[in-house]
Amino acid sequence: MRTRMLALTSAACGAALLGAAALPASATAPGSAIGSGAGAGAVPGQEPGAAEVDAAGTDATGATAAELLAQVRGCARISEGAYRTDGGSPKATVPVCDTTDAVFWKADMDIDCDGRRTKVCNRKTDPYFLPETAFQSSRGEPLDSAVLPHVVVPGPGKVWDYRKSGLTGGSVVAVVYRDRVRYGVIGDTGPTGIIGEASYAMAKALGIDPDPSTGGAGSGVTYIAFKNSRVSPIESRERARSRGAELARQFVGR
Repeated sequence: MRTRMLALTSAACGAALLGAAALPASATAPGSAIGSGAGAGAVPGQEPGAAEVDAAGTDATGATAAELLAQVRGCARISEGAYRTDGGSPKATVPVCDTTDAVFWKADMDIDCDGRRTKVCNRKTDPYFLPETAFQSSRGEPLDSAVLPHVVVPGPGKVWDYRKSGLTGGSVVAVVYRDRVRYGVIGDTGPTGIIGEASYAMAKALGIDPDPSTGGAGSGVTYIAFKNSRVSPIESRERARSRGAELARQFVGR
């Protein structure tokens, strides 16, 4: 949200100095985003088909929200300390937790609207909009936050380095909010001390207000990032969904 965006504005200036292995931890402004055009097999803006989503909004081909949450009740902390959820938060309260096959964190959701300019993601709708994302599409273009469900991870820092957990751009993520589960990828990076952010498209898919200035969720969002699970092309919603559903089933033991 806005507090996060302010923290990211200055970070963006150093993006060009980072190499490909350490993609810009600034490309994400507090409403930064990922997302590029739909990839192979994906239709822009299309959610899983009706036959694949039940009445509660859960992807029927994967694990349920209850099953996933049951696997992340405890926390084997992998981060050196905790993260704040916003730039103005007085305390750091969110740790990153480790499991054999994934890492997870429970936080809020700020809206990332950076990347490709669209009708809903631009400087008019988001005063902190940045026309870039830490990771790019297969065509070398910024991701499209309005179309691609993605998650923002903190840039590598003293608290945690996502790369050491087997994660990178395109790694598959399951996001749980209330009784909904949606799958996406890691598509952008944010401030090194803040966590809890996802793209406009991810928020919309979860039933969260996706407005980059006023939307988001204050709490109750669980992010599960699967280790060594990169999909290609990064912008393929269908590949992220199918791979995510498969990994989620394995994660809950079925």
